[in-house]
Amino acid sequence: MAYQTCRFILRPQTAFGTPLAGDTLFGQLCWALRHRFGNEWLTERLAGYKDGCPFLVVSDAFPHGFLPLPTVPTAFWEAQPDADRKILKKKRWLPVEKLETGFSTWQSLACDDTDAAEAVLQKYISPESRKGKERIFLQKLRNQPHNSINRATSTTGEGNMFAPHTQTQYWFHPKMRLDLYAVLDETRLAAIDLETTLTNIGQSGFGRDASIGLGKFVGEYDAAFTGLPHAANANAFLTLAPCAPQGQGFVPERSFYQILTRFGRHGDIAARSGNPFKRPLLLAKTSGVFSPVALDRHRAFIGQGLGDVSICRPETVAQGYAPVVGVRMENNAQ
Repeated sequence: MAYQTCRFILRPQTAFGTPLAGDTLFGQLCWALRHRFGNEWLTERLAGYKDGCPFLVVSDAFPHGFLPLPTVPTAFWEAQPDADRKILKKKRWLPVEKLETGFSTWQSLACDDTDAAEAVLQKYISPESRKGKERIFLQKLRNQPHNSINRATSTTGEGNMFAPHTQTQYWFHPKMRLDLYAVLDETRLAAIDLETTLTNIGQSGFGRDASIGLGKFVGEYDAAFTGLPHAANANAFLTLAPCAPQGQGFVPERSFYQILTRFGRHGDIAARSGNPFKRPLLLAKTSGVFSPVALDRHRAFIGQGLGDVSICRPETVAQGYAPVVGVRMENNAQ
């Protein structure tokens, strides 16, 4: 089965209530595809999903031209004795063109959020218009106040049930561009159909509070994209979305990642069911590095499709796959 990796460029139009994570976006894409092509069509595409044959694997959204810096111990990076550790911890974006340099140099070449935003937007904002203004931001988190309304009295009422609360919103710079990678089996889903489906989601809104205007974006297929550069002598995979690597034959001593517990819930019409919550999932966060015994450099994704995640909808699956980049990882401490 041949897979193709595509890139879509997203332009946020509003704030977001939910981060643009690959596994979350996959769920909303399934709902959108179901509405467009029908439930039977989607069921056919999901055949084999839990057996290593997904029709679609979606990455997180990254600043245009950047990938996440791998999550590895400090020993893998070149020593920078004069560097401030707090500054180094903020450097989490690696320019795509630096993938072909030595792995140990990546931390010194990486950018923090602000530097990545400056690099992305320098072609869209003239230097003259920037004079005297604060530095460009990649993303800002703001708390939005909310109240719950008692429908019987049309007021906020009394007690904790209707108490004011806040929810986090994610604001991008108005001219920000984000990269989204999708691994496709084009015999089951064409890139043009995925682009149209992303457009539909962008118009209706992604994630929480889409009904009140959040999560709007414009998504465009990047026809010039020819694929991410994989190291010719790669010995590990860098993940571009949360994934479930359990039981996949990776070498524990040479695999590094952080843990994510995903407390998911159903979307679309299932959100209004009697029990919209899914079972918690234990995943490895984006930017994990996994070393197999023998690496297939043509492999476009790792992980597994997850089932048994919902009590009310047993047919539900969750994306435990992640698009990957092959890297050559060497430990300077060895």
